[in-house]
Amino acid sequence: MTDSEILEHTISFVKETLENAEGGHDWFHIERVFNTAKFISKHEKVDALVVKLAALLHDIADPKFYNGDESIGPKMAYDFLNTLKVDQETINHIIEIIKHVSFKNSLEKNQKVFSSIELKVVQDADRLDAIGAIGIARAFNYGGYKNRELHNPEISPNLNMTKEEYKRSNAPTINHFYEKLLLLKEKMNTTTGKKLAEERHQYMLGFLKQFHKEWNP
Repeated sequence: MTDSEILEHTISFVKETLENAEGGHDWFHIERVFNTAKFISKHEKVDALVVKLAALLHDIADPKFYNGDESIGPKMAYDFLNTLKVDQETINHIIEIIKHVSFKNSLEKNQKVFSSIELKVVQDADRLDAIGAIGIARAFNYGGYKNRELHNPEISPNLNMTKEEYKRSNAPTINHFYEKLLLLKEKMNTTTGKKLAEERHQYMLGFLKQFHKEWNP
């Protein structure tokens, strides 16, 4: 099977699997991450197939929709790639990216260390989709999905969360900006990612300034 055929089958699989997904974690999120990862890859020396497949499969079973179970996504991806007879080294690399791409894993102390330029590219692409105008839309879409408050001035952001606290948090959506989204600019790995993050970060700051101004006129 050619790389193009593998990608074609993977896109079909992801679209079908995420057909009824929450709007911020649906096929269009995957497509944006996929396209951004390809764009960043133009400026990095990467295994293009690994980047593309990891981007397509990174949220095939986001743990937040599976009671926090972080094993389902990697297993689904592994089983699927095996059916396409992708070579084992490539599969293993993709699975490691899926396991390590999430922001919450950066909160885990003594975490297993894994790094590759392909992970850095996919991670940047995923994080870029969490900030800027689309990031704002996704944050409030998910907050509505979970019936969370928009904002509660009496609930302060927790800036020192552990991974488990992050996973259990039901804080208002505005808190999420301070607990995660505004931190992502400094966590970008690649030069391209950092450049793209700057404008989106500034857009969020402007949004928050206006939000608080309207909350307390």
